[in-house]
Amino acid sequence: MTNHEHSHNHDHSHSHTHEHSHEHSHEQGQEMTLEQKLTTLLSHWIGHNDSHKDNYLSWAGKAKDAGLIDMASFLEQAGSLSQEVTQKLEEALKQVKG
Repeated sequence: MTNHEHSHNHDHSHSHTHEHSHEHSHEQGQEMTLEQKLTTLLSHWIGHNDSHKDNYLSWAGKAKDAGLIDMASFLEQAGSLSQEVTQKLEEALKQVKG
């Protein structure tokens, strides 16, 4: 067995993306109304916020399993607050849709 040296480069970046769809067309000449824009944005924000809420609650469970009870409590509270935000966004979406 021959010993040899070699280097490793572990530099890399992380990206954070969110999958989402838009409920509108990008056809040229078609301007969206404010109500259409709000409907699109609110729908996106609801899904985005729910994704964060689910993530907080998932990590709260992991923290609890690791005995990090205070951390789990903070994350559970963040999840609960996120649910309240989602409810407000849903109310706004309901109102804008009429």
